[in-house]
Amino acid sequence: MARPDLTPTQNGQSPSPLGRLSLIMLVAFAIRMVVVIFTYRDLPDADKLYERFGWEMGWIARALASGHGFSSPYFPWSGPTAMQPPLYPTLLSLVFRLFGIYSLTSAFVILSINSILSSLICIPVYFSAKYSLGQRPAIVAACVWALYPFAIYFSAGRVWEYALTGLLFTTSFCIAQRIHLTRDPLAWLGWGSLVGLTALSNPSTLSTFPFLLALALYQAHRSGNRWFLKGVLTALAAIAVLTPWTVRNYRALGILCPVRDNFWLEVYDDNAGDASLDPSFAHPASNPVVMQKWLTMGEPAFLAEKRQLAIAYIRQHPMFPIQKTLRRVFYYWTGFWSISVQELHEQPYELGNIFQVVCVTTLMLLGIRRRWRTDRLSLLPYLVLIGIFPITYYLTHPLMDYRQPIEPAILVLAVAGAMPLRYLRSSQANLQARESLVSKAALAPETE
Repeated sequence: MARPDLTPTQNGQSPSPLGRLSLIMLVAFAIRMVVVIFTYRDLPDADKLYERFGWEMGWIARALASGHGFSSPYFPWSGPTAMQPPLYPTLLSLVFRLFGIYSLTSAFVILSINSILSSLICIPVYFSAKYSLGQRPAIVAACVWALYPFAIYFSAGRVWEYALTGLLFTTSFCIAQRIHLTRDPLAWLGWGSLVGLTALSNPSTLSTFPFLLALALYQAHRSGNRWFLKGVLTALAAIAVLTPWTVRNYRALGILCPVRDNFWLEVYDDNAGDASLDPSFAHPASNPVVMQKWLTMGEPAFLAEKRQLAIAYIRQHPMFPIQKTLRRVFYYWTGFWSISVQELHEQPYELGNIFQVVCVTTLMLLGIRRRWRTDRLSLLPYLVLIGIFPITYYLTHPLMDYRQPIEPAILVLAVAGAMPLRYLRSSQANLQARESLVSKAALAPETE
């Protein structure tokens, strides 16, 4: 039996889609590694307390690798913490144990790992786009991700959880698109477990889970499948994955916290005035006075005080958080905050970033409009992501960094907006194929 070729044959045949996808991933990885070569030497900067080596996550990883446990989210040694999710600091601590804490080798290795994870995102991007748009747009979407400047920079130039979360979250989303087609309860359990694991990398992803689950259960019910038990199993699987870390946080800090506990600190830091004018509003990482207060009070008491202060300030100045939130929403989708002389001096690439973000957002909106007219059902999961996930950052910090978990979905919609309509008309055939799969599933006997 002849096997399919992954490269062009002597007869001039084109490579298979999976062969093209493999080539795209190799190109994506090669590009990212070129960037790694030019950036990794800047990470071990002792004069700046190694902040570029992962900031809070790097300091926690240092504590783990030094035998202090999951602690010290800032440079001074301190007690246990829940200010960051556990997955990425644990990964970084393993790199530190093997190659040295804050060493050049560790810098190269962790950025290389980030680059691998970012390149692998091409796989769920491809299958997600193929399910909703078709074969050719799926290849284009994978290519766009491979070459997308933000995807390259935030994996090959920054030590943070962006690539890890992106891979887990995009894979989870890809499963959410089609989980209603399966009757196997183990598949639903697996999806729930992946959702929980993704939350341990970035808990903000958990905000979309109830909506994606409800949509999947609705489609399962619509096709005549048993849906209630599947929903319960999925939710229990996610809870089961999160429970050990929740128990750890309660034992270590005496707080009931599923993943991380610093939400109100971030709300206060960006909603209670201007930190540059009043040092009482500054974050501990940027203000020695506040840092000393955090060390003296301890994490639970310090964060509890910030919660009270944030709520009090918002009640006293209700219009300020509203105005700033609207400004964050605008920034999140345009990249525009300010083009003052000082801003352009500090951020010389600001105008280029604004142009890129506005173009992507415009194409995304065009893609949403097209899909709404032709295939609303496949569009709904994307609307959940872009409608629900950013809310946390609308309330705190809307930096482009924090958009990365949904950037693959944004790019898929942008591809839908950019490609000629003749290539997207196959979506109707895709829809019919999905409906056919649903009908077959409805006729199959339940295995529960």
